This record gives sequence, structure tokens and C-alpha cells, in this order.
Amino acid sequence: MSKTNNIKLLVVDDEEDLCEILQFNLKSEGYDVDVAFSAEEALDMIPGSEYSLILLDIMMDGMSGFKMAEKLKSQLKLDIPIVFLTAKDTENDMLTGFSLGCDDYISKPFSVKEVIARVKAVLRRVESTQTKVNLIELDDLVINIQDKTVTIKAESIQLTKKEFEILSLLISVPNRTFSREEILSKVWIGDTYVLDRTVDVHIARLRKKLNEHGARVVNRSNYGYSFNLSL
Repeated sequence: MSKTNNIKLLVVDDEEDLCEILQFNLKSEGYDVDVAFSAEEALDMIPGSEYSLILLDIMMDGMSGFKMAEKLKSQLKLDIPIVFLTAKDTENDMLTGFSLGCDDYISKPFSVKEVIARVKAVLRRVESTQTKVNLIELDDLVINIQDKTVTIKAESIQLTKKEFEILSLLISVPNRTFSREEILSKVWIGDTYVLDRTVDVHIARLRKKLNEHGARVVNRSNYGYSFNLSL
């Protein structure tokens, strides 16, 4: 079977037989599946691997699944969807799991079909949320952050790379004023020879290209620029 949009999963459990069963069945569904037999091994595998979801056991020798989830969120700053697989099914354990940001909680013993169904449900939910975040619609103005496109009345607006990056930055926190220095540091990363005036020039061009929506890019004198959703 072909891969499901190249979605990559990681199964973390110290029961090797269980890992192999889950890996086999999830691969049969088209997913790319890696396994780790400890939290420590998993943490070495995760950076740079772009996993879409982690199936994580709680009770393991060495570091627990709870501790690994905490490290992912607080130390590594990674927001990977987590589904806990565990023999622990008390209310307190479930609350602990959800407080750590897990997306689902499956008690052992479970059927493989149940795991597959839960995985698909979480991935659909995550995809739906990301789509909403990446697509911003304001009347006839549509900004697609992922595809890096802007349309007005269904007609494509040709922005330069810097213009689009400025727009994306401003719209990432609507109504929040970004100073020229902030914009320079985030859009012209590492370029120490760019002047504040460069931001003003790019903003002026961006406003002109956005036509009537250009008024949404607001200048606060001596402070910087913001993007107003309510105009």
C-alpha cells in the first residue's frame, strides 16, 4: 500500500512484540513507522525526524512516558501530537496525560483496529486545525501561509519574498505592534546592513499591492506596524 501522505509515526514502548505488531499494522495502513523501546532512545530519534504523531507507553523501564512528554513540550519545545498507550487507566492518570498535552489516551489491552482508528482521528483533527491556522480569509482577501499566496477577489497578488514574510509576521499576532527592529530581526535575519527605512519601503509597497486592504497594515508613529483584522 502507498504511504498515507508520507505521514511518519513513532511507537515508543518497552514491549518489543507490541511495537512490532503496531508497526506492522500501521505500515499496512500506509504510514511510515519507526519504533523505540525506551523513552531515552526515542528522544535521540525525534530531533529532525518530523514525526506527525507519537504512540507513547507510560510505564517503561527508565524514563516514563509522562516524563518524556514533559521533556518534549518544555525542553525541546516540540508540539508533536501524543497518544498514550498504557495499562494505567485511573482518572488521575488520564488527567495527568491530558495536562501534559496528550491528544488521546488508550488503555491496554486494546485492539489494533482501535489504535488505528484513534490515530486517524487525531491526525484528522490536527490537520483540520493547521488548515484553519494556515488559511486566513478576510472578506475577499485570502492569505495562505503554507502555500505563501495572497489573493484578492480570487485574483493572485504577487508579493516579493520579503513582503510576504512581513505580512506573515504581522498577521501571526493580529493587532500587536511590531517595532521596525523586530521586523528587521525576523525578516532580514543576520543582515546587519539593513536600515529601518527598508521596512518602511517594503510596507509601503505591501500596502499598495493589498489595495483597499492596505489600510489593515497600521503604522503607530514611533512604535512600528500592526495588522488589523477588524477594518
